[in-house]
This record gives sequence, C-alpha cells and structure tokens, in this order.
Amino acid sequence: MTGRRRTGSPAGDPAEVPLPGGIANRGAVVRVGDTVRRPRRRTSPATHALLRHLADVGFAGAPRFLGVDAQGREVLSFIPGSTVLPPYPEWALHDEALLSVARLLREYHRAVEGFDPAPHEWPTSPPGSFAGELVSHNDPNLDNVVFRGGRAVALIDFDLAAPGSRLWDVACAARLWAPLRPEASVHDARRGRGFDRLRLFCDGYGLAEADRARVVAAVRENQAWFCRLVDRYAAAGHAAFAEYAHSDLRMPAQAYRLWLADSEPAIRQAMGMRG
Repeated sequence: MTGRRRTGSPAGDPAEVPLPGGIANRGAVVRVGDTVRRPRRRTSPATHALLRHLADVGFAGAPRFLGVDAQGREVLSFIPGSTVLPPYPEWALHDEALLSVARLLREYHRAVEGFDPAPHEWPTSPPGSFAGELVSHNDPNLDNVVFRGGRAVALIDFDLAAPGSRLWDVACAARLWAPLRPEASVHDARRGRGFDRLRLFCDGYGLAEADRARVVAAVRENQAWFCRLVDRYAAAGHAAFAEYAHSDLRMPAQAYRLWLADSEPAIRQAMGMRG
C-alpha cells in the first residue's frame, strides 16, 4: 500500500519472543527487541489510522504503529510493563489498580474525540444505542492493559476498536475488572465486591449521571455482544475461540442476563441510584 513503511528483519535482529495472553491471536504475537509483531487483518488499516491519531495528539497510553515487516506483520512499539494474567497478582486486584484503569480509559476517550472513523472499515461495532460517539477500544480486558508500578499506563490490542461510546467501554471494563458476575465464579480478593467496585470504577472515570442510569443495560448488551463474537469465531473454526466457548470460564448469555436482572436492585443501590 502506498505510504506504508516496511520494516525488515535483517540478520542480527533479536530473537522473536512469544507474548502471552489474548484469544484471537494466541501464539502469533511476538516481541522483537523494542517492537511487537502481530498478524494483519482486513480492518488493520483502520486500527493503524487510529494509532497514528493517538500518536499525533500525544497520547502515550497506546502502541505506535511503525510499519509492516518482511513477513507482512504489523510492527508496533513495545510498551514495557506488566499485563494481568492468571493467576492474578495481588496488586492487580487492589482498588488503586482499578481506579488507574478507569483514569486511563478516560484519557484514551479524550484523546480519540477528534478522530474521524468514517473513511475506514471497522470490525463489528457495538449495538446502535451504544455506538456513534467515538471509537471505543471495545476490549479493555485484564491482559490488554499495561501496568507499571501498579498503575495502568497503556491500552494494547486495538483489534476490536470500532465506533462505539464512552459508556460501552466503561461497561466492558467494569464487567471484567469489578468483576460483574456471580460470586461463586470469583475466586480471588474481588469476591463479594463486584458491585462496589463497579461504583468505584464509574467514580474514577467520572461517568455522567445519565450514563450511570444506563450502565446495567450497557453491561447486559456488552456481555451478549461478546458472546456473539465468540460464537462467530468458533463457528468459523478458530481453535482458541472454540476452546473458550466450551470452557468453564464462559457464562452463557441467557444465564448472565438472568443473573444481572436479579442483581440489578443491588447494583443500583451500590451505585447510589434511586428506583
């Protein structure tokens, strides 16, 4: 493509070191020196345009797009730090870490406000009522946030980024980080604190009151959206998604919907909302 910088892999380059985490690109993302090499996708040009915008506005919390290597992989800058992988370290479960994720997400949204997504082809966007405001990250999972010194400093893996909204990202992040799921399936220090941590995340982000009233609906739709995404990839023969789809880690969409409906009064109370 015109204007694309091609980064070669000359003899003497550091060895490729596989990077852990993720599902879609499991085993295919490697570190080479101070760069990361990842498979390209049909929608990669949109992601690259987004990353260029973030660099142009001085947002330090995302990788820089550096070009394409001799194997046709995208080349990104490596961001030093730690991501949160099982078994989760104690520091990652503290409220201070949660608040830093909320603040980082807010900073990303501020940085992306002026980016025009219209010229680009994006992956599947969030449902209409949660889309069209800005390009949301759409996958702020624990292993997609880089920490240094116990504080979130960068988002990585923008493969699912697409026109969405602030609320959509907040709902997704809180669902995963609080976490919002039945206590019996939480086996760490966060057990029994999911609803309080949801409020803490919304406070740390500075979520508007109108969005707080919609946060439970956003969480419900976000979980259903991810279930459809997993099913689509699994049906297409993606081994890692098929494995996840049939694992104990996944709660069926309908079961989650019922649990969330039963939990909504307690969530609203924890959030300080009336009714």
